[in-house]
Amino acid sequence: MYNSRISGLGFYVPENVVTNDDLSKVMDTNDEWIQERTGIKERRHVVKGTDTTTSMGVKAAQKAIERAGVDKNDIDFIVFATLSPDYYFPGPGVLVQRDLGLKTVGALDIRNQCSGFVYGISVADQYIKSGMYKNVLVIGSELHSHGLDMTTRGRGVSVIFGDGAGAAVVTREEDTSKGILSSHLHSEGEHAEELSLIAPGMGKRWVTDIIEDVDSGTEDTSYFPYMNGQFVFKNAVVRFSEVIMEGLQTNNLGPQDIDMLIPHQANLRISQFIQKKFGLSDDQVFNNIMSYGNTTAASIPIALTEAWEQGKVKEGDLVVLAAFGSGFTWGSVIIRW
Repeated sequence: MYNSRISGLGFYVPENVVTNDDLSKVMDTNDEWIQERTGIKERRHVVKGTDTTTSMGVKAAQKAIERAGVDKNDIDFIVFATLSPDYYFPGPGVLVQRDLGLKTVGALDIRNQCSGFVYGISVADQYIKSGMYKNVLVIGSELHSHGLDMTTRGRGVSVIFGDGAGAAVVTREEDTSKGILSSHLHSEGEHAEELSLIAPGMGKRWVTDIIEDVDSGTEDTSYFPYMNGQFVFKNAVVRFSEVIMEGLQTNNLGPQDIDMLIPHQANLRISQFIQKKFGLSDDQVFNNIMSYGNTTAASIPIALTEAWEQGKVKEGDLVVLAAFGSGFTWGSVIIRW
């Protein structure tokens, strides 16, 4: 039996910065309104014709592989988490394999939205603990901006999201006292439509239906994301708390043992609520939503990488990753760094 550890981290965000004031020029909103509700000051948006979900993931992965100190051909498997793939199919995992020039390793795509990276780390951890693989590349990458309703109608959702990617190399660890100690995953599908993008999909509305309505002049917003914000917020704070405690208790630990909590960057108010509930100081929680917005599956690896780069995640630290999002799905990962 092995443990697994995160041996390398990397992230990439587009150069194009979009401030709250920039958004106020295209929709009825303002900096004060956005910051009060979300904590976001700015986010990054891909300029059309430049980056894609895959290309951002590749750039983040290249950094992670270099920092892990492994050759790219040492990567045994790829896990790619996103809700915004380049194509409806195939998924971006195989595109990363191609663009990195890796050998013909397996590639798995995960569609768990905001909790996608946590799910991905859990998958990589189990593959390594079983002895099947030694080095698994886990990527979370999102390109939201091209699919948002950038008008006043969509402001409740569109001001929140940004583009970017983060990646981790998960490696076999012989010392079972450190590395990934446990992961905990949950879902509650009865609330699936409370945070969703319905079309295009085979279940209700496919491309042909959308084209037919467009040709007839019927307005359709099913291809824009929908969020019942208040309902999502109330569920998030409960599930965040539960799954963090589940992870701590599994390892006979308590909130006082946390050195660094990296929550999914959904809303600064959620992070602040959890921080207060667990009695954590500002030095024990890392937030960067102010600069990048909600980058969904990319948010935790981007934040984890920044925290590590800034020396806020050190050897021996107890690091907790936690996420909640569309599905509803949520999870936590407990790591002894």
